[in-house]
Amino acid sequence: MRLITLLNHCHHFPGFVYEKARLCPERGIIEIDVRPRRGAKPVCSGCHEPAAGYDHLGLRRFEFVPFWGFVVLLLYRMRRVDCRACGVRVEELPWAIGKHQLTKAYMLFLAHWARKLSWQETAVAFRTSWDKVCQAVEYVVAWGLEHRHLGPIQAIGVDEIQYAKGHKYLTLVYQIEQGCTRLLWIGKDRTVESFEQFFNMIGKPLSDGIASARTCGGHTCGSSANAAPTPSTSSIASTSSPR
Repeated sequence: MRLITLLNHCHHFPGFVYEKARLCPERGIIEIDVRPRRGAKPVCSGCHEPAAGYDHLGLRRFEFVPFWGFVVLLLYRMRRVDCRACGVRVEELPWAIGKHQLTKAYMLFLAHWARKLSWQETAVAFRTSWDKVCQAVEYVVAWGLEHRHLGPIQAIGVDEIQYAKGHKYLTLVYQIEQGCTRLLWIGKDRTVESFEQFFNMIGKPLSDGIASARTCGGHTCGSSANAAPTPSTSSIASTSSPR
């Protein structure tokens, strides 16, 4: 069975063709050439709409999920588009994001193993770097924050942890309900302004949250959040995995 057949079966993208694969045994690398399908328009990375082609950039290499101990690279010459709304832009790729050298599938793969091993052990096991494992985890967490839905929160807990020498603390707010313990937010100060960021994130005014909360065994419990949240870049939550 050919490697390209397997890729078309499990990782196929409309508008693109896996052209050929070659093995470089001295470097332990499998290189796979990718080209646009004839007649398929590139997609603008700004407005995410098809646009006319403008020119081609140099060859880029994207790291894919390793296969039988071999590093797998997708080789592709990215196109630039002449978009009526955004001007000249680099095309959007379905298998990669921004300037990342890792494919989305590989970032998801590394993030999965980073939950079971340390980041350094994951990097060594799959012949990559600690920084790339970190990028993979950041990608998965960002995807989860963008697509999360907290729903009605009935009880929250507040704790502090020391993160440096001296009296420097982080304030942690987490959901503590039956069958769900989830970190919601981290702030550097336990102040009104700091907590106001949290209640704004969950779509509830600070005054309503304080009025409806009650202290219970060191935790703050109450119906402080019933509206859908507005995700914040400073918030952290448990996430599901992107596809």
